[in-house]
Amino acid sequence: MTGAELAIAAAAAATAGGLAWFSPRLVAALPEPEDAAEGKPRYTDLAVRRGLALRLAVASALAAGSVGVVLADSAVLAPWVYVCAVGVVLAFIDWHTTLLPFRIVAPSYAVVAALVLLAGALERDRDLVVRAGVGWLASFTVFFLMWLVYSKGLGYGDVRLSGVLGMALAAVGWQELVVGMYAAFLFGAVGGGVLALLRKVDRRAYPFGPFMVLGACFGVVSGPLFAWWTG
Repeated sequence: MTGAELAIAAAAAATAGGLAWFSPRLVAALPEPEDAAEGKPRYTDLAVRRGLALRLAVASALAAGSVGVVLADSAVLAPWVYVCAVGVVLAFIDWHTTLLPFRIVAPSYAVVAALVLLAGALERDRDLVVRAGVGWLASFTVFFLMWLVYSKGLGYGDVRLSGVLGMALAAVGWQELVVGMYAAFLFGAVGGGVLALLRKVDRRAYPFGPFMVLGACFGVVSGPLFAWWTG
């Protein structure tokens, strides 16, 4: 990896970390849902947790830096910087509330779509944009059908988030889309099972959003490994 690529990865980490640093203000401004489960912590209480800004910034920086190492020579890194920052914040919220706020997920569609279009223009790659659109539709459809079949095991917030992650993953490549989505279920099954055994979560209902974000990042970071494996 060249020095220039390392600098780009570092810049991606710094940008994502900077965005996440200010996210507690966003969390505090979220309206409380009318149908929230009993015992849900208030967003304002979550936002003032000690060291929250630093923890979210570090996690986002690590995620974006890892992705940046792989995508340093691609304009697709831009949407992924945003996905890493917002994804970490959403994972934090979902972990503590089992909710993925509409007011964060919905605007993310517009932001990621705009950055994907910009990446396609800079790369002069129309297929990149088409892939992202198909990935968006495919991921959302699969999750929506699973939600229809078993809504107790999958929240509609997960369905919404799947479209954002599917769009960003497919912009990188089909392989990343498949691996990223599959990894989410694998991490969710294994990680959720371990956490349930440790009595950290309820086996019947635990947040899936953090595993979706982790799986998506893994899909990108593992791309070179799978490319080498398949020749």
